Amino acid sequence: MKTSDFYYDLPQELIAQDPLSDRASSRLLVLDKKTGKTEHKIFKDIKCHLKKGDCLVLNDTKVIPARLIGEKEGTGGKIEFLLLKKISLDTWEVILKPGRKAKEGALFSFGGGMLKSEVIEVLANGNRIVKFYYDGVFENVLDTLGQMPLPPYITHKLEDKNRYQTVYAKNDGSAAAPTAGLHFTKELLSEIEKMGVKIAYVTLHVGLGTFRPVKVDDVENHVMHSEYYNINEENVKIINETKKNGGRIISVGTTSTRVLETVADENGFVSEKCGETQIFIYPPYKFKIVDALITNFHLPESTLLMLVSSLAGEENIKNAYKEAVDLKYRFFSFGDAMFIE
Repeated sequence: MKTSDFYYDLPQELIAQDPLSDRASSRLLVLDKKTGKTEHKIFKDIKCHLKKGDCLVLNDTKVIPARLIGEKEGTGGKIEFLLLKKISLDTWEVILKPGRKAKEGALFSFGGGMLKSEVIEVLANGNRIVKFYYDGVFENVLDTLGQMPLPPYITHKLEDKNRYQTVYAKNDGSAAAPTAGLHFTKELLSEIEKMGVKIAYVTLHVGLGTFRPVKVDDVENHVMHSEYYNINEENVKIINETKKNGGRIISVGTTSTRVLETVADENGFVSEKCGETQIFIYPPYKFKIVDALITNFHLPESTLLMLVSSLAGEENIKNAYKEAVDLKYRFFSFGDAMFIE
């Protein structure tokens, strides 16, 4: 299978640069994975496609304002940090731009000295391990100084940090939002629950690897990035009861899907687990637990497009994406949604 099999032509102007003022008013393309038939609706109409006994699985990760702009001590040279992974309380793995300014022992300052850092190790991949120095609580300092690390295809400034955050975000740790969940409002989730649809939560901290292009010609040779996940006993119980009772497991986003398929056994039941997942889902992957998927529109030749093609079928996805382009749907993180049922 070739990476080029997952290419499609996308006009630049269809890449959504700003979120809509009303989360649930985005468009919704409904795709029947058995027939390939499509319908065009508004996201709040998702209720018409859910029924009592179904279970929505949401990723409750919270995006941290992981982009820091500062200067090198001594020279005043501008530097940008992107926090990737917490190693210990005050120690993080980061990407630095420009990287050449950051040898071991280099010191940097942010917010006029409110936050300082020292490079303690240069990694083989070019990333750095840095130690931070500050007064108070690190998360509060980061909230004051940090910016949301928007994907590279979004060039507009985000006016409201909360619009790159789901309304149910709880567990700090993501460098990117689980964007399928951005369409839900608290009111819509409440209405869905009143219908008798169960809601369960998993956590997967989305890494920047999610935007990394597939650089190999053969899909099978791509090495997937690793991301931390967690699913607790309470949510395991909700999901397994749904499965036992014949309800559908409806994953909200590719991140929730990756957790569910990582922890599910061959009979489609999940167990309490946490760890790192490198699961790579591409055709002809056979899903163990996920029955349906709410998702956004993904980049050409991306691992996420491969995942949705596994669930819906490659031809169905190609046709649906062509229809979405023709009808001028909005694409990617702040774009419209698709429901594969």
